[in-house]
Amino acid sequence: MMSLPACPQCTSNLTYDDGMGNYVCPECGHEWPQQAAAAEAEAARVWRDAAGNVLQDGDTVVVIKDLKLKGGGGVVKQGTKVKNIRLVDGDHDIDCKIDGFGSMGLKTEFVKKA
Repeated sequence: MMSLPACPQCTSNLTYDDGMGNYVCPECGHEWPQQAAAAEAEAARVWRDAAGNVLQDGDTVVVIKDLKLKGGGGVVKQGTKVKNIRLVDGDHDIDCKIDGFGSMGLKTEFVKKA
């Protein structure tokens, strides 16, 4: 079941979709467009490393565990520094370039902020 956002005015959780591209709160009568709610949800996305630190684009992170690469490409060793990360939505949260390996995607659960 899809969860609908709470009302931005009264914070009620009883909101519903009116079928016309708006959310409606039955308690206070407030209506707002679904696109605005989607933009807020996207802006509210926060990426955290294995230690719970907030990550941002351009940060430097350290790999906390040996990672085997698919396709027999080798192993990214624990302690490898990755500079200038880019955060993305998808299966892997981080796009980066690692010296000796090239471009790849990493999951935030296997890195900590340097």
